[in-house]
Amino acid sequence: MKVHSLVGAAHASPAEIWTSTHMSLPWRRFLVRTFCSAWARITAPGGAEPRSARGSQPRSSDFAELSRSRAGRPAQVKGLPRKISRLLPLAACLMAFAPWGLADTVSPLFARGYTVIPEPQKVSLKAGDFSFGSGWRLDVDGSVPANDVAIEALRDGLSSRFDITLDETGANAGTISLRIAPDSVQVGEAVDKEKDKLAEQAYRLELSPHAIKIRANASTGLFYGVETLLQLVRQHAGGFLLPEGTIEDWPDLQLRNIYWDDAHHLDHMDVLKQALRQAAFYKINGFAIKLEGHFQFKSAPAVVEPYALTPEEFQELTDYGLRYHVQLIPYLDGPAHIAFILKHPEYAKLREYPDSNYELCVANPDSYKLLEGMFQDLIDANKGVKYFYLSTDEPYYLGLANNSQCNEQALAKQLGSVGKVFAEFASKAGGYLHDRGRTPIFWGEYPMKPDDLPSLPSFLVNGEVYGPDFDKVYRKQGIRQMIYTSSEGEEKLFPDYFILPPAQRVHGGYSGTPRVQGNFDKISFDSSRMNSDLIGEFNAGWADMGLHPETFWLGYVTASSAAWHPGSPNPRESMSSFYPLFYGPGVVNMDRVYQLMSEQAQFWTDSWDQIDSKARKPIWGSSYAIYNPPKPAHDQTLPLPPAPKSDLEYQSAWSSENQKRIDLAAQSMSGNQTVTGLLHENMRLVQFNRYNLEVYLSIAELCRQNLEMIDGIHHMDAALASASKLRTKNPKQALSEIDRALDAARSIRQQRNEVLKNAETTWYKSWYPRVSEANGRRFLHELDDVKDHLPDRTVDMSYLVYREKLLPFGDWVNAILSARNQFAAAHHLPARDERFDWSDLSVPHVENAVK
Repeated sequence: MKVHSLVGAAHASPAEIWTSTHMSLPWRRFLVRTFCSAWARITAPGGAEPRSARGSQPRSSDFAELSRSRAGRPAQVKGLPRKISRLLPLAACLMAFAPWGLADTVSPLFARGYTVIPEPQKVSLKAGDFSFGSGWRLDVDGSVPANDVAIEALRDGLSSRFDITLDETGANAGTISLRIAPDSVQVGEAVDKEKDKLAEQAYRLELSPHAIKIRANASTGLFYGVETLLQLVRQHAGGFLLPEGTIEDWPDLQLRNIYWDDAHHLDHMDVLKQALRQAAFYKINGFAIKLEGHFQFKSAPAVVEPYALTPEEFQELTDYGLRYHVQLIPYLDGPAHIAFILKHPEYAKLREYPDSNYELCVANPDSYKLLEGMFQDLIDANKGVKYFYLSTDEPYYLGLANNSQCNEQALAKQLGSVGKVFAEFASKAGGYLHDRGRTPIFWGEYPMKPDDLPSLPSFLVNGEVYGPDFDKVYRKQGIRQMIYTSSEGEEKLFPDYFILPPAQRVHGGYSGTPRVQGNFDKISFDSSRMNSDLIGEFNAGWADMGLHPETFWLGYVTASSAAWHPGSPNPRESMSSFYPLFYGPGVVNMDRVYQLMSEQAQFWTDSWDQIDSKARKPIWGSSYAIYNPPKPAHDQTLPLPPAPKSDLEYQSAWSSENQKRIDLAAQSMSGNQTVTGLLHENMRLVQFNRYNLEVYLSIAELCRQNLEMIDGIHHMDAALASASKLRTKNPKQALSEIDRALDAARSIRQQRNEVLKNAETTWYKSWYPRVSEANGRRFLHELDDVKDHLPDRTVDMSYLVYREKLLPFGDWVNAILSARNQFAAAHHLPARDERFDWSDLSVPHVENAVK
């Protein structure tokens, strides 16, 4: 998993910025914002605030962060409210720089009530809108093949989204004409130097009351023009409207790739096809898919898991994507991140270190034979695609090994550095792909340093940017680069589209930048826009934390939008445009849904404490070092109250010590009720992607169950305290209080099991089951020695309640049962002949919940 922070334009020198002859409008806006923000801080009482930064040597897991300000609150200007006085310096600055275009915060189409993602480059609107609907006629001349996907997309899109049928009789309200003519659309300002590639995606859309014309230089541009038209159609008063005007459009970057992580689950074929088609609707043209053991490798059958795509299925998906101008790009890790291979005894001899399944020995020729066989299997089932992701992600230990089966130290000494060992691997592995017609996209990162980069061949594409010291060398070397962003990194359950405030966290602390804003800033304003030879953008949704891919679409779409049109619109507008396009115009309060889903998931994680794991093997190493001895992995736990003594005496400070946790859980419960209500309401109103909301509802239920568990433990603690007070005065009533606590425990288990079952049922609508054996194949459950991926912890879906399974809740409840029965025997009261099985994940009826 790449955990990169944002490295922005601050890395560019003032001379570079001001002397640039290609300073785009997004850059000008960024510079104004940056200057004005600094000016506001400096002119406020107290002066400039301190800033902090990491070291200059980048690492994949410890990259340089944007500095975060910690200024004190400025003093109030006499006679003005504090909020207004704090804005005065910034307001003055913004007025001074208004001619630079900073005031253009709403796109022309959005201001007229139309939603389009990405925002077109040039929009010229007239004053009026016009009616549109059935009765319009499609006019296609010989320049457009009869089977062109643009025709299919137009007919199907109008029918499925609006129930509009184009007239075939000749009598019509207007004409939609499609034409392909080379050089009919000119490409304007763009950072990508390959203007011919951009021109293939360019289109011109002319909109008037009786004629809609879509012109393009190539089939791809025609398809994108159609998709823009489909997005523009707006429902109004029982009919449909379009704006009168002209749109000229082209991308800033030719590649806009998303990462689809099927390493720890496998989506059904129809789900993957729908995802490809959905990506195309938003002009995403690269779909990098990580399958690991979910592909049937002929060259490495041991790694194939119970459910896996056949080569024929992979080619079918490839062809489907290509029809919609989306490349389905294979993604295979190496030399690191391949525990899915090296955990198998058949490949243990290829390990860099015998006791670690994380990284491959690149000094062993057999390592290349293994990878080349797997490369070839994927290439053979992926005909028609240009690229291949050679994921050289986080190869922490390259060039360090010197043991009985791998001596990379000698290779590093021979080549001159560990970074050159990396370069040699990328050259060899990438060379195999290049020789077979593929352009390999790799991660050109640590442990390479700028001096190592000249050892790399120019046929590589670097899937990330790394700051001016690296990017300028890559450009000089002739290696093109992509801007890397992510919709999710290490979040649990749901991405951080909004940030839970520290005051609403049990453990407090700074919590980062919202994903859409961070991606927008990185793509639009990174220094690489001046220092690199950019070709594209890559947005990752790392599902190795167990998230459902449905949660990534907001991030995927808005990041791609920024890569098409950097700097505009602002992230809030992009999000507001996404909701009606993705779900349909009838949905309500979706921004609030995403905010609450983000906050619920963050509290789900924060509400538990972190401890060293006693249930799993320790971690072998990190990006900093090989641990000797290995360090414990981390798990989560909740503190539990004590059990009462046999006479029901009970002394507990649990509720007082956990008052913040209890109060925040109650506060979060209110948010959970709100988001659950909104999800149910919108499931009635949604027009598209209803399943997406089903997944969200299952996640909200997981979050609610956690809140109810915290509240339930609190009530159990109170019941035990009440029993202690009653034990001498009213033994029977004291026993009733104990039984109330035990009934609460049964309810907690029942709720956990029901919620898990519902999540499993919902997620398996789009996934194949996570099982240990099927189709004559077995899954070898062996954890990664370095990377701690949540879904790895269990073979089935129980990873969603993994931390609860580890919690000694059952031991505590059974201790309460034991004390209860001892007290009952001493007072000649009935015993409860049962044992509480916390590990039981079945969903029995309530009356049978305690066995």
